[in-house]
Amino acid sequence: MTASQEAPAMTAHDSSAYETAVARYFEAWNTEGAEDLAKAVAAAWAEDGTYTDPLSDVAGYESLAAVIAGAHEQFPGFQFKQIGAVDGHHGIARFGWELVSVADGSAPVAGFDVIALADDGRIRRVYGFLDRVPTA
Repeated sequence: MTASQEAPAMTAHDSSAYETAVARYFEAWNTEGAEDLAKAVAAAWAEDGTYTDPLSDVAGYESLAAVIAGAHEQFPGFQFKQIGAVDGHHGIARFGWELVSVADGSAPVAGFDVIALADDGRIRRVYGFLDRVPTA
């Protein structure tokens, strides 16, 4: 983006910016196919974006896409769904989610994520927390 095309700076409580970022985030997590996933990751994350949770700590588009593809391999037929509202301020937001079976609506995995946004509204950092995971 050139200086004239830059997104306006977020205010402390610009809820639409957080909701848009989270919508793109879920779009990426629910996208399959290498080419579509690469596009969705680039739309959601800043180029230097990272993702950290108890199971992963990655940076960059290729690694982000690999983590998402791995979740699809481990849980075929599941989609990530937002739980509740997005709560954000000062470029940081949090939200809950579940991993839901398309077939029966079961949700064996749930958690919440905290994201830090770049100036353009894309995600710079994700810190994920797992509240519910399947037992072995």
